[in-house]
Amino acid sequence: MRLSSLFTSQAAVSSALIATTFFTSSAKAQDRTTEQGEAQITDPGQECAQYSYPPVAAALAANEFPPIWTVATILSSDTNAQAKYQSIQSQIPNIQPKGTQPASLTGDFSNFTYPSSDPDCWWTYDQCTTPKLAGLPPDLAVVPEPDTLGYGFDDGPNCSHNVFYDFLSQNNQKATMFYIGSNVMDWPLEAQRAVADSHEICVHTWSHRYMTSLTNEEVFAEFYYTMQGIKLVTGVTPTCWRPPSGDVDDRVRAIAHALGLRTIIWKYDSNDWRVGINNITAANVDQNYEDLISRAQNGTYATAGTIMLTHELNNFTMSEAVKFYAQLKAAFKYIVPMGVATNQTQPYVETNYSLPSFEQYISGTTTISGGGPLPTGGSSGSTGSGSSSGTSSGTSSSGTSSGGTKSSTGAASRASFDGLGMLAAGAAFVGFAVKLLA
Repeated sequence: MRLSSLFTSQAAVSSALIATTFFTSSAKAQDRTTEQGEAQITDPGQECAQYSYPPVAAALAANEFPPIWTVATILSSDTNAQAKYQSIQSQIPNIQPKGTQPASLTGDFSNFTYPSSDPDCWWTYDQCTTPKLAGLPPDLAVVPEPDTLGYGFDDGPNCSHNVFYDFLSQNNQKATMFYIGSNVMDWPLEAQRAVADSHEICVHTWSHRYMTSLTNEEVFAEFYYTMQGIKLVTGVTPTCWRPPSGDVDDRVRAIAHALGLRTIIWKYDSNDWRVGINNITAANVDQNYEDLISRAQNGTYATAGTIMLTHELNNFTMSEAVKFYAQLKAAFKYIVPMGVATNQTQPYVETNYSLPSFEQYISGTTTISGGGPLPTGGSSGSTGSGSSSGTSSGTSSSGTSSGGTKSSTGAASRASFDGLGMLAAGAAFVGFAVKLLA
């Protein structure tokens, strides 16, 4: 954990309290059978000690899901998945996977040739977000509401996110959480907290690989089993997703669309995930945040808002979010989840959970309904409480601003994963070069 990030926040008092909490360990016995009990743990070592959650353990033991942290495939015993895949095959365009596995799985497309006309709207090639295949909606890369920041975090649920989620709760701030399926299976009670706190959950694939490198069946499985895992753990099925490293083309979009998932990208990359890789430092990340804030102050988003890529990857990325929250709130009029920004009031397949509209959210109603009780952890644990309905003060604050954040090139792989399903902070940078056809 990076101490400097915790003790240099603009919101000095709040961050000092948060920093203190990071170092506070509890001597009393911890309840690791319910979401409420798990949410009370604020010592990272205790949070990240593995535990068993009966529904997940039973499902994995019964081979109802692919092995975690491996590229997902459709299980031979899963007739439901097979039938669903067969039903959407006619909607999948004849676009070949990019590159050659295994190198392409981590974003190495150095020996792959691709036309300069970008026929597949491949984001990794030129950040294309308007599909060229008829019938596909554009990716959400900016939000339509002026002076608004679409607020979200990738790569969760992180096992040590309680202090960060406490901070969001204390500020009545909701966000969109892009969850990795394997992380959900590793840390199910942490995933439940997102629902309990009324955040929006979206898919971030099963194993966090470059999606355009996968076969059709693998792309489908990466989506399908993440959706099923989130449903098993939280009781809700997402209708949105974000591609790891932004790697998406019209083939992957078509499969996502057929499964009811809208594609969400970003306009700016904080590069918080790259600290320690290729000489990227904490100061670089600070500058990216500050550039975004300057842009907002200078009126860059006076006609439409924006999205910056940020993560709950590790304590550094989460502490950066805490550090710059007050400045973002002052620079943007509104900070809202992606679904709120686009008036997606029904964020899940299940209809017993609603998000507020944009107007409701900025008027102070940040929670509409939480969908009832969370799934039970089994006979040894009581049922967790879902989000309660209610109104409270919103997140609006007036301000003008400006600045520039570096746009992402999508040219590096995310950090790799260890056996516990946690992202390894020091993973090697993997670059690629795309050759153009003559």
